[in-house]
Amino acid sequence: MDKQPRIVLTSQDLDRLEALLDTLPTTTFPGKNELRMELDRAEVVESREIPPDVVTMNSKVRFALESGEEFCLTLVYPKDIDGSPERISILAPVGSALLGLSAGEHIEWPKPGGGTINVRLEEVIYQPERAGEFHR
Repeated sequence: MDKQPRIVLTSQDLDRLEALLDTLPTTTFPGKNELRMELDRAEVVESREIPPDVVTMNSKVRFALESGEEFCLTLVYPKDIDGSPERISILAPVGSALLGLSAGEHIEWPKPGGGTINVRLEEVIYQPERAGEFHR
């Protein structure tokens, strides 16, 4: 079994995500327990202490596929999903997997039709905490 990567969260993101999870019935969100387990195993720091290359809520991240193709996504709360292909909800399995990871790490990404591909987090282009936005 693969070792899980270290994840770091801000106390603000943790509080907001726990409040969100408390509002979701398990039957409508099958990954609820998995997200809660990720939150439980995270190292939690204050917003001003989060490393600048860690994915926090509302971070924009640049990814690279094994083929060299690149794409960007912003990790958002469900209320901020607007149909844009550049946004991914924290409630999506990949969204949950991104939270707390650092640039340079790899994750398995589900492919349409089945299977997975290896995706590398190349860069955290924008992180609210790094930009001094602590009360978003």
